[in-house]
Amino acid sequence: MQHPNIQLSPSAIKEIKRLISDENIPNEKYLRLGVKGGGCAGFSYILEFDLPKNTDYLFNIEGINIALDKAQDIYITGSIIDFKIGLDNRGFVFNNPNADTTCGCGTSFSA
Repeated sequence: MQHPNIQLSPSAIKEIKRLISDENIPNEKYLRLGVKGGGCAGFSYILEFDLPKNTDYLFNIEGINIALDKAQDIYITGSIIDFKIGLDNRGFVFNNPNADTTCGCGTSFSA
């Protein structure tokens, strides 16, 4: 099942699959998407491998198992997660329509 309102760009899919392979991430761990309090703008993004919990939405995008805590869905629904490689930016980037403001580095936001 795919979450209808969260997308991974082709470059993000490629990088996540590379990480799963290179880091030997076990099949029972999912890519956890979410938010936590902190960062210079109020919330920071979670993007890590973790075991799913009974409070999670579980879905799959292009063979990547993803877990998202149901309570955090409102903060990142509609987001497109990209992976950038460049002189000014390298890493995962959340393009989040729910963010009222973002910090200069793009790793935290307010809603």
